[in-house]
Amino acid sequence: MGYRFYGNESAPVKPINEKYSAIRDQRHLYDILSDIWCEYTCAPRLRAGWSKEDRTRGQCSITAFLVQDIFGGKVYGIPREGGNFHCYNVVGDSLFDLTSEQFGDEVLCYEGNPEQFREIHFAKTEKRERYEYLKAELEKAIAPE
Repeated sequence: MGYRFYGNESAPVKPINEKYSAIRDQRHLYDILSDIWCEYTCAPRLRAGWSKEDRTRGQCSITAFLVQDIFGGKVYGIPREGGNFHCYNVVGDSLFDLTSEQFGDEVLCYEGNPEQFREIHFAKTEKRERYEYLKAELEKAIAPE
């Protein structure tokens, strides 16, 4: 599969959490999440534009914090209009953004951005619930049969 997310060519990262040992690296996680991301996991303000062709739309923060659960590292945010942030991950020397495709040809700046914290993002109940749903669906997808 050809990957189009930002940083897809970065060094593979491995899970630090044994619970996720079935996930080989960030590209494998992207493959799994591609079948899980849905209108429900999309941020409510962006749902009108969500489609299977634009499946990463509105998925950034919940995905980035799930990536952090699996691989460790830090979550950073690119400032966007309205005081929002587009979240991405830095794990060791690897910087990647599993949900960057939603921006099409827009060039995002991945330097000098503030670290993001789940306590702040998940203060919004709907966001925490979308994250919990995404995490539960991922765990079902990788569970041994």
